[in-house]
Amino acid sequence: MRKSFSAASVAALVLVLVAFAAPASAQSGGGCQLQGTAAFNPGLTNADANFSYGFGGDLTGCQSNQAGAPTAGTVEAGKVVTDPATGEQFQEPVPTGTGSCASSTTTGTAIVRWNDGTATVVQYATTGAAAAVHLTGNVIDSVTLPAINPGVGQPTSMTITTTRYNGQSALGVLAFQPPDPTACNAAGVTTAGISGVIGLGSQ
Repeated sequence: MRKSFSAASVAALVLVLVAFAAPASAQSGGGCQLQGTAAFNPGLTNADANFSYGFGGDLTGCQSNQAGAPTAGTVEAGKVVTDPATGEQFQEPVPTGTGSCASSTTTGTAIVRWNDGTATVVQYATTGAAAAVHLTGNVIDSVTLPAINPGVGQPTSMTITTTRYNGQSALGVLAFQPPDPTACNAAGVTTAGISGVIGLGSQ
């Protein structure tokens, strides 16, 4: 069952578009459509509990008042990254939260890889109420990923450095869409679709 945004979420979406669509002389920024999936451990139920999660998704239809800005990308958090040259694996920071299917708060660090080869690291927090999720955050300089069981002579970490939108802020209005909402009453929601609008901008 697909849930719809609340009135508060619609208002927040308007804020995203207004805040990041002003003339470039005053501020810069833009927004993208997000479509992704989150996996929760343990699954979310109707009882408040601590949990962790991983997330991955696509950013499409990106629009910006910055000339040459990328039009698409991917975003993820809490995933395992494999170095294509060596096969070595590194762990992204795993987001954590507390709450239930009805309401929750989380914090994490997301890595955006744009289709022009640049990257953005975002430190964020979310507040969820039923289907609606509100995200705020800031672009940070970098994030360091520890290696998973590095071999002799292999790097013990990998650093992802922000090369686009450094110093800007993030704002998002998202929808939490579990494939079976009745799982909240039983074993718990272990996966859910996450979709909406994400904006990056600066005054």
